Parts: sequence; C-alpha cells; structure tokens
Amino acid sequence: MSTDEKFENAKDKLGGQAKEGLGKVTGNKQTEAEGQTQQGKAEAKDKLQDARDSVKGAAEGMFGDKDKRG
Repeated sequence: MSTDEKFENAKDKLGGQAKEGLGKVTGNKQTEAEGQTQQGKAEAKDKLQDARDSVKGAAEGMFGDKDKRG
C-alpha cells in the first residue's frame, strides 16, 4: 500500500470518527451513521489493499520480481 493510500484511509477514518462524534454530541443520528459508514469504508479499503499486497507478494515469491531481474 502506498503512503498516499495509507494517508487517505487514515484521513477518512479520522473524519468518520469526528463526524460520528459530532452526531452523538448533537443527537443527530444521520450524521452519526454517516461517520460510522465513512469509517467502515476506510477500513474496507485498508483490508482490500492489504489483500492485494499479500497476493502480489505471494506471486513475486513464486515467480520472482520482474523488476529485480536484470
């Protein structure tokens, strides 16, 4: 996962937490739910990218990294 992707996901999680907290404080269930949804999406993106990285690492282990070959 690239640094940019990690940063964006972390930003989305924090934004979701803030939105959820604001919803709780103000009693706005819709804002609270939107915050929870935003956090869930960011976590799903993290897991998907981790899975992609795992598959890529396994493939490189089996077939070698083409970039490292001369």
